[in-house]
This record gives sequence, C-alpha cells and structure tokens, in this order.
Amino acid sequence: MRMPGCCVRASAVLPGAHYPFARRWCALPQCRPAALTSGPFLPPTSHHLPGRLEVGVPCAQQLRRRRPSRSDGLSSGLDGGAQADGEFLVVNFYHFVPIESPLSEVSKHLTFLQGRDIHGRIYINEQGINAQYSGPCKDALAYAEWLKEDDHFSGILVQISPTSRGHAFPQLKLRYKPSLVQLEGGVSHLPLIDPAMRAIPLSPSEWRLRLQDMDNADEPLSKDFPNHDRKFLLLDVRNGYEWDIGHFKGAQRPNVDCFRSTTFGQSELTDSDPLAGIEKENTDILMYCTGGIRCDVYSTILRQRGFQNLFTLSGGVSHYLKNEGPAEWVGNLFVFDSRLSLPPSAYNPENVAEGEIEMSSENSTFASCYICRSHISELRHRNCANLDCNLLFLSCPICVEELRGCCCLGCTYAPRRRPALPGSQRYKKWHIYRDLEMPKNSLA
Repeated sequence: MRMPGCCVRASAVLPGAHYPFARRWCALPQCRPAALTSGPFLPPTSHHLPGRLEVGVPCAQQLRRRRPSRSDGLSSGLDGGAQADGEFLVVNFYHFVPIESPLSEVSKHLTFLQGRDIHGRIYINEQGINAQYSGPCKDALAYAEWLKEDDHFSGILVQISPTSRGHAFPQLKLRYKPSLVQLEGGVSHLPLIDPAMRAIPLSPSEWRLRLQDMDNADEPLSKDFPNHDRKFLLLDVRNGYEWDIGHFKGAQRPNVDCFRSTTFGQSELTDSDPLAGIEKENTDILMYCTGGIRCDVYSTILRQRGFQNLFTLSGGVSHYLKNEGPAEWVGNLFVFDSRLSLPPSAYNPENVAEGEIEMSSENSTFASCYICRSHISELRHRNCANLDCNLLFLSCPICVEELRGCCCLGCTYAPRRRPALPGSQRYKKWHIYRDLEMPKNSLA
C-alpha cells in the first residue's frame, strides 16, 4: 500500500532518456511533513498528481525559407517551410489500416532506416502505424516519402514541426506493439479500421466554423451546419497538464492525468465526467487532441456507448494551428518530446497574422502558478527538484527561487534534492548531483 502525499510515479525525462516515462515511486512517505500544515508554501489539495516530463525548449526558432524541393509535396504541418538538410525536424503521423503481417512490416521499416539518423517511437500492428520521430531534414522527410509510396499509407497526413536542439527523442524504438495507443483494457478489440465507427473528421476550417457557431448559439448557423437546435459540447481528450498551457476557448479542463485512464462517457459521476447526463442523440460532441489519434481511438468507444454525433478535429491541434493559426486557441501546445511546449507560430509562422500573434500573447495570462496561483505568462513546465517527486508543474519565478525549484515546502527537505535549474535547462541523471553540497533548508 502506498503512503499518501509524495507517493506518485516519477516520470523523469533525462538527456538520453527523454521518453518514455521512467516508472518509479517516491520513497518519501509524505511530501508535506505533519509539522508543515500552514504557511505560504503549501501546495493545492490536488498536490502530486503523477509527474511527467522534464522541461524542454519553450519555443522553436523561426524556420528559414529555402528553395522548393520534392519534399514540399508532403501533407505536413510546415509545408514549404522545412529546414535545411543539416537541421532537425520532428515528424508525426498515424494511420489506421489493416496490416496482414505487421512483423514483416516492422522488418521492412527497420531495413529502410538502417544507416539513417532517426530517433523516436514508431509502432506497428494489425491496425496500422503510429509514429513520432526526429532527425535531420533529409532523413526525416525521406522516411515519410518512402512510407507514402506504399498504397497502404498513401493518404497519410504527415505533420512536421521544428526542433532547435537536435534530436527530440533519445533513440529509435521501432517495433510491433499490441496497442497503438495506451488505453485501459487495450485497443486491439476496438473497430479502429472502420471509419464509420470513428468520429466524423472536420477540417481545420470546418472546426473553426463550428467553434464560432458555438459562440453564437443564438444565431442561425451556416448552410453547412443548419442544425441550430442542437447542443454542443467541446471535449478536450488530453491530459489536464496539457490543457494547463494551452486549449481551445470554452474547453473544460479534463480531470485526467494519463490518457490510459480516460473514462469519459463511461461514468455517471458528473463532477469528473463531462459527458455524464448529456443527451446522446441531440448533442454534437466536438473532440480534439494534439495530433488526432487519441480522438479517433476514443470515439470508437463512445460510438459503442450510444453517442451518435461525434466530430473530431482532423490532424489534431497541430494541424489546426498550421492552417488556421491561433484563432480560437489560447496559449501553447504541449508536445510529448523534449521540447514540451510549442507556440502556435512554430507550426506556420508565415501564415500567422500580427494581430493574431498579439491576441495569443494576451491570452497566455490564463495560466497560473501551481504554488501561489498567481498568473504567469511563461508557459513552460519544470520538474520538482526533489528527484523522488519529480512533479511536472508551472511556477512563477518567485516561487522557483523561494522553494529552490521544488513544488512544495516538504520537497525542500528531501534527501535527493537537485539544484534549481534556470530557464529551459533539463535535469540530468542523479549521479551528476549526488555528491553536490546542497544548501540546508532555511525556509521553515
């Protein structure tokens, strides 16, 4: 039985181990000692949800123009703005398609990538492929182009984003995986390959129109969406910490810390389930996530539970930001690699109007410090300096200084406390800090 308080899964992402999450449990019996029950540095009551990744690059550098090349034909997140061959890209795509021999498919991909500088996660099974990887421009695009030459994957949407510090993943993991997305109970039994069982995809422009229709619910809708008597629900199918740094206007913060444990539409607990008690036949549910795959997967579950009017943002938020800019969006986009956070302009800086950039900057003040709840404008997570806590949280500069990079006063007493890191620096492995003389706690 785990003790309360600091007993949470630490999900460190260290240089050389950016992902997946490290799985270990905090050795401290309690993050907040019994004597520390009052004072300015007590954490919120929801303290110590499972930690996540280490802080990454806050924003990508603007992409430089280059000569058009054959790679410009890719349906990417940065069409016409890719980097020079020696610079690095992050590439994301997924595709549901029946694969008769997934192990042979894995072997083909491994053969093609031999000698190419690709790091990331590429999973293949009988239901298709799910890939996120980084590499030099030439190698990264070559793999995507090679894949699209296969009829199975010819219609795949390839999305590209910049990375300014080389690889965003520590190594290549290309293998067969029973579930392309981690969900309680697995997903191999779900009808992912059948488009009719998934949510109806909306293009970025259609999605933007739907959001505007929600804002003007009392006015007649457009001719494309004439059902003005219908109800709308905007469903963020991500984790709460992703919502914390960016989301669509009007989206409720999901009470979820790991997509694997998502139970929307499967519970009658209205406090934690936004789908509890809604009219399944008269409510349009607009689902969105980072790249689209979580929505496609989860929509099949909702279909089976009687939700009839399901819509999803095709290509996810990243595809929307590339095509529509930050309109209707607030903040940055959380990404599952060493960068952690990207501003809307990173996906297509040439298509973002000056006014929209200013609007996005003004709206960034929605985020708050995890410790003191003051507003913060820097949408950058950090890990708690206590290695055995490692909570991923947002913090204002004052709290970072006062608590020496920890998330609460209790963690400042931890035996494995690391030094507070400035800016976007990331923690290294524990042995780097083990023999350092750390200043004694003087906050009590």
